[in-house]
Order: sequence, then structure tokens, then C-alpha cells
Amino acid sequence: MNTQALLDQLFKSGQDLLKQKSSGQGGSLTDSLGGLLKGAGGSGASLGGFLSGAGGGALAALLVSNKSARKLGSKAITYGGLAALGVIAYKAYSNWQSNQASGTAPAAEPQTLDRLPAPQVELHSQAILRAMVAAAKADGHVDERERQLLGEQLNKLPADQAELQQWLHNEINQPLDPAAVARAASTPEMAAEMYIASVLMVDEEHFLERAYLDELSRQLKLDPGLKVELETQVRRELGLA
Repeated sequence: MNTQALLDQLFKSGQDLLKQKSSGQGGSLTDSLGGLLKGAGGSGASLGGFLSGAGGGALAALLVSNKSARKLGSKAITYGGLAALGVIAYKAYSNWQSNQASGTAPAAEPQTLDRLPAPQVELHSQAILRAMVAAAKADGHVDERERQLLGEQLNKLPADQAELQQWLHNEINQPLDPAAVARAASTPEMAAEMYIASVLMVDEEHFLERAYLDELSRQLKLDPGLKVELETQVRRELGLA
């Protein structure tokens, strides 16, 4: 299951959707989703064909809306694709370690996804995508019709991607549960990456989304200082701090 490729394509789709919104061509999430689903069919012979068609657009519409479009579409994030999340996590985690380790032996270098071999990157990617799908649902904007449309597009995945298809079906239809999301984090670095991905997805001024972030942080067992550093680093990369 090549989740890394899916995420890299979603970042690109997110940037394209942002351009549509910026040019006045995009409307609400539902409008964007409907328009994308009417496009070219997502019935290619490979995962790449699916992602470049309506299916990839549908997933992008789920994951990219309002402020998250501006975040994910920014040059700071899209420049390095998925690996950019690892870079942000590395910077934030290193800064936090430095503050924690004052006067003690140097801490081990963070093993973020931008510094790992392919098999481990895939594990991190699955955890990040799980976090992104959950965060996209944090304000309750994914209704039953949108779930149905997304399901129809996922059914167009090639036969050799049945595992990915079922995985995405399950994640989209899971009840929102920060504890279940957090269980995907098997390392502290993975937890940091999942939290960064979630911060990028939500509107922190929205009560439900802020509450979701706070509970996710608690379930991920993030040190309060690390949580602050992760959010600060995101703002720096986006030019907001």
C-alpha cells in the first residue's frame, strides 16, 4: 500500500484546489467536490491515474477547505511534498530536545520521515494520512452525501489497489475518535508528525477543531512544551510568526 505516493499527490491536488479558489473558480467544499467528481474518471490502470483524476480530486476536496487550503497550498509546505512535514517535525522536535537537554548529554537525533528508509516512511505516511482524514472531519463538514461520493470514487481504484481502497473506506467512515487516531503513533516522532498534519488541516479558531487538537495532543501524550513548539514551527514555516 503506497500511502506516501497518495499523500504526495494529495498535496499537489491541494495546491491545485487552492489555485482554483484563489482565481474565484472554487466555491464551498460541496461545490468543489461535486465539480471534481464530474471530471475525468479516475479509472486509470495505476494509482497515479486514479490520483490525477476525479478520485484524487475528491480526496483533496475532503482534506482541503477554507484555511487548510491556504496552509497546504503554501510554498513552505508544498515545496517538499510529504517530506516537508518531516522537516517541520525535525526542526520542532530538535528545538524542544535542546531546551529539555540543557546541561545533560546530547539527545538522539529525531528520526522523522524525511530521514528514514522507505519501509518506515510508509508506516509514518499511513499514520499521517489517518490523522489528516480525522482532522478533516473535526468540524463535522463531511456529510453522508459526500461520504457516498467519496466511496464511489474509491471504488474506481485499480484492482491491485484493493488494500488501499479498503483502508481509505474504513478511515473516512470511522467515527471521529482522537484516541483511535493516536494509537497509530508508534514513535514520538510519528506522534509529532501526526500532530503537525492535524494542525495544518484545521482552523484553530474554530471551537470544535481547537478542542479536537487539544484532545489529540493529550492522546498522543505530547509534552506541553513540544506541543507549543510544533505549533510555533508550523506558523514559522507558513510565515505567520
